[in-house]
Amino acid sequence: MRPDLRSGAELLACATPREQTEFLDSLSEETLLALPYLFEFWAFEHQLPPEGDWRTWVIMGGRGAGKTRAGAEWVRSMVEGSRPMDMGRARRVALVGETIEQTREVMVFGESGILACSPPDRRPEWQATRKRLVWPNGAVAQVFSAHDPESLRGPQFDAAWVDELAKWKKAEEAWDMLQFGLRLGDCPRQCVTTTPKNVPVLKAILGNSTTMVTRAPTEANRAYLAASFLKEVRARYAGTRLGRQELDGMLLEDAEGALWTSAMLEDLRLEEAGDLDRIVVAVDPPVTGHKGSDECGIVVVGANCQGNPADWRAVVLKDATVSAATPAAWARVAIAMVEEYGADRLVAEVNQGGR
Repeated sequence: MRPDLRSGAELLACATPREQTEFLDSLSEETLLALPYLFEFWAFEHQLPPEGDWRTWVIMGGRGAGKTRAGAEWVRSMVEGSRPMDMGRARRVALVGETIEQTREVMVFGESGILACSPPDRRPEWQATRKRLVWPNGAVAQVFSAHDPESLRGPQFDAAWVDELAKWKKAEEAWDMLQFGLRLGDCPRQCVTTTPKNVPVLKAILGNSTTMVTRAPTEANRAYLAASFLKEVRARYAGTRLGRQELDGMLLEDAEGALWTSAMLEDLRLEEAGDLDRIVVAVDPPVTGHKGSDECGIVVVGANCQGNPADWRAVVLKDATVSAATPAAWARVAIAMVEEYGADRLVAEVNQGGR
């Protein structure tokens, strides 16, 4: 179980000034000095490692969502022991970015990088000539470039942090070489921090049964972002495909051979539905009704049927599809859509005798 400290900062921020003072006064000097480096006290939920038996943790989020800080703190949690000289769970770590320069400037020296997050008595030393970090307890993190996948052939690791995998030019090759090297210890693990893009290597990782995912939009970290930045990107990109990817942290993907691609749908998106002659709620129920059932498709569609039938047009007003729902549950959603949109009719497909 995770300790209750993970929400401590939020609870403290909600407390009265008197309660805050009493809490801080109750801490020893040593604890006060350590508090800024207790990440579980400050972290958002998406920045904390998931529980369970996993090999890959993917942190998928919008720009500025706190992915880099989460990755750096995860490395700390793997290499540090209870005391500065105590061994941690990992001794040999791979730090892999798109280039050596980006890995060094973001993952090592960045404002949310490993050096900035480490307390003075546990801060690793950067050895520039060897492109590596060395901790006081002897743990080592080596820097690699995804542009040179072959550099990952030979070294072996018990942990790895991979940054912005979705934008690597040689992502498939670099990822494969890293997997062959991640073989030390009882349970080697890797953390992937990336803005999502529809690339094969990321989709394959997400589809692996040993992968766990946490997601967060840019807004999740708004307390640490400039208000002017948030205002500008909201105004320019809110509601766009790019905004959903870069701000909401959504992986926009198309099924292979899809009749309608995401790009085509984006091109057809309207600000206003316009005048509509009728509205219909359509339901495509699953054959079964339990937690393993397929999705129940529910859409609200409006139509303008004026003039020549060739000029008629339809607009999808809402996709209210539900997952793993009983017949009673999806029926309630469908009826709610009829009431919300004042639909003229509700139509449903009959499945193998229906329900």
